[in-house]
Amino acid sequence: MTQPVSPPDLTGRTALITGANSGIGKATATLLAGAGADVVITARDRDKGAAAARDITAEAAGRGTVTVSDLDLARMSSVRDCAQRFLGSHARLDVLILNAGMTSARRRVTDDGFEMLFQVNHLGHYLLTRLLLDRLEASTPSRVVVVASVAHQRGRLNFDDLHHELRYTGMGAYGASKLANVLFAQELARRLQGLSVLVNALHPGTVRSGWGDDGDAGFWLTLGLRIARPFFLSPRRAGLRVVQLATEADTTGGYYRRGRLTPPAPHARDPEAARRLWEVSEQLVTPWLP
Repeated sequence: MTQPVSPPDLTGRTALITGANSGIGKATATLLAGAGADVVITARDRDKGAAAARDITAEAAGRGTVTVSDLDLARMSSVRDCAQRFLGSHARLDVLILNAGMTSARRRVTDDGFEMLFQVNHLGHYLLTRLLLDRLEASTPSRVVVVASVAHQRGRLNFDDLHHELRYTGMGAYGASKLANVLFAQELARRLQGLSVLVNALHPGTVRSGWGDDGDAGFWLTLGLRIARPFFLSPRRAGLRVVQLATEADTTGGYYRRGRLTPPAPHARDPEAARRLWEVSEQLVTPWLP
């Protein structure tokens, strides 16, 4: 696919984007709302979410609507509440974009008992998708876009140590969570085959955003990001790649890099690993499923 200059008319479509108060998520939301979509953005910080919604609304020039929903992926109860609010207020879900993510140089555990990166980058999104799946199926043709990363190439999933209790490195845990993103997209696509819900993952490129600026990435990675940032993609250009999958892709189960369908790393093409990840994830989030 060639990258579009702007998205097609999306009047009457509804999109939900996680982590959309800054960076790629905010740019994506702006493009979708500007094309006429009704966009729900999620943010962990309510004030930052409200400020982003005002910016997006102004740039959209009154075409689509923008609303904010609280979502803290580090709390499964927050994921469940976000899904319930959406289902209670929106009859359609045409596009679900799983964009929120984080990195951390030190190992942390959420209040739910899971390693932070595994929960925020994968498990919380898994739960959100499961809770919204019926609405996606009822709104076909619909699409799910999983924002992964080229970092999946170096990631490894140890099913005996998913929470990195035996050994933790920030980039190792991040790579594992991004590998989980790619495998999750493939397995979700397989389970929805024939239902007109297209699911794809992508590496949008390295983007000039605030990712890593909170210091959690560690000193050297944060320093490297700041030095190299002028050479990175603009959020808008990366957002266009996300929007492309959300509106035009006719594939499912694919992985895109630089806007092109590309095979992911060999260990990210293991259907048994994808099925096992789904089953383990389902077991872990069972307390928050209906």
